[in-house]
This record gives sequence, structure tokens and C-alpha cells, in this order.
Amino acid sequence: MNDSSSRRQFLKTSAFGAALLSLSDHRVRAAVAEKDASATPARQPYMKLSLAAYSFNRYLPNSWRGKPKPDAMMSLEDFIDFCAEQQIEGTELTGYYFPAEITADYLNHLKNKTFRLGLDISGTAIGNDFCVPDEKKLAFELERAKTWIDHAADMGAPVIRVFAGRVASGDTEEAAIERCADTMNKALEYAATRGVALALENHGGITATPKQMFSIIDKVKPSPWFGVNFDSGNFQTDDPYRDLEKIAPLAINAQIKVSVRPNGKHQPADMERVVGILTKAGYRGYLVLEYEEKEAPRTEIPKHLTRLKELIHG
Repeated sequence: MNDSSSRRQFLKTSAFGAALLSLSDHRVRAAVAEKDASATPARQPYMKLSLAAYSFNRYLPNSWRGKPKPDAMMSLEDFIDFCAEQQIEGTELTGYYFPAEITADYLNHLKNKTFRLGLDISGTAIGNDFCVPDEKKLAFELERAKTWIDHAADMGAPVIRVFAGRVASGDTEEAAIERCADTMNKALEYAATRGVALALENHGGITATPKQMFSIIDKVKPSPWFGVNFDSGNFQTDDPYRDLEKIAPLAINAQIKVSVRPNGKHQPADMERVVGILTKAGYRGYLVLEYEEKEAPRTEIPKHLTRLKELIHG
């Protein structure tokens, strides 16, 4: 079973293989995804809708970098109300829009508010960088990630979107990947104790291509608390859809955008095709709309959510 082709055939034809693929042994699943995108999915797909708070980035306060917007037009509570009005199942409470000082009372308040509105907190996200070569700065990034793992657990958010980062000036990609994987392993060890999954996003830098992502994934210790955040709008390769197919079988969280950027050129996304990629991969979980267009989100988002409801619910 060490031969890759024999292993792929075994995974396709045995019940054990199907069960294995349904878990998060990312090395096996990455190999299947990268080398045999036609592999039969091991589970029936099922998707629910959520909306990322980043969709209202221009209106929400952003305290992540310590410079909140003084003219913010919305609060996180307003965003939650908007999600409830859309008759969707979830809301992603992106970490950027929380107050600089986060208390247990505030987290409980959000947890209670979403519960009473019939919403799941589908996840959260942090703007981490696990590539930084400075040891003190990297230690800060890790500790902040652990703090957000605690916040996610306290709110009942099952997953955090995490980034890898970019190669710093004077560094090499190989060193950055090693540093990222090592820090991810440390964060993941803590996440497992809190029951929170970490989803590595394809977000440029050292995750700009599937090959780069797999080079990180292969260095992360196998864990049921680790997977990929599939972002349909982030690959800027010559064929983003092809590359999305490669990472889809590893997805534990999925974001959909209304645009794609082949070779960096902005164009409308084939949302039906994106949903089809996730369906083929047997994805079960939240499909999170992240709206980034210039048109007003309050008027445009409901149209896209209606379309997505048609695609995933029929």
C-alpha cells in the first residue's frame, strides 16, 4: 500500500478507504486530490449558507491592527441582524471587527444573540502571519492565535480560518514554509484541546498555488482538527477552477466569492461550477459568501444569497 496508485485504488474500492477519506488524514486526501481529481467522493455532499462579516468590511470597525474606524456605520450586532434577515443558517464573525478588549460577557452576548436568532456561528477568522522570521513576533502571532482559539471555543464557533503568510524580505520560501508548518503544529496542538478546527486558507503568499499549500500540509501533523479553507476567489493562477478542484477534498470550511481572478484578471465567477466542485468532492459544511465587490453590499448580497440557495437547495 505504499505505492501511490495502489493506495488510490484501495481508497476508491474499499469501505475502509471511504471512511478514511471522510476523516482528515490530510496527507492521504491531498495525494488523492492532487493526483486523481476524479476520485469518487466518500460521502454525500451537504451545504448550508453563511455570510462572512468581511462582506461589510467598509462599514464595520476594524480593531485588528489597533486602528478602529472612527466612522464605522455598523456594529457586529448589526451584521448578525442582517444575516438573520436573509434567512440563512449561519454567520461568520470575522475576528477583525471585535472590540480591542474582548470580554467573556461580550462573547456570551454574541453567542446568545445568534442563538436567539436561529443562527449558527459558522466560524471566525484571524489575520495571522506564521511566516515572520522574527522569533518574538512569531511568538506573538502564535499566542494571538491561541487567544482566538479560546474565543472561538467560548462562542461555539467550530472553525477558524487561518493564513500562512508571505515570505519576508531576505527570507526564503523553504524557510517560511518550515516556520509556518511548525507554528501551525503548535497552534493545532492547542486547538485540539479546545475542540476548534483550524482551516488553512488559499490566500496568496506561500498558499498561492495548490503545490505550495500541499508543501505546508505535508508538514502538518495529521489531526482531525486540521483542514483547508477553500476560498473560490483567491487563486490567481491560469485556471483557478482546476486548482480549486485540487484542494476541495481537504475542505472543512468553504468560502464563495462572486468573482474569480485567472492570471490576476477580475471576472464574474461561475458560481454553479464552484458549487459543483464542492459537491463532487463530497463537501459537507458551511458555504460562506464573502462579498468583496464595489457595489453596495446591503443591496447586492441578498441577490447572491438567493442564487446560492437555488444552487445548494434546489
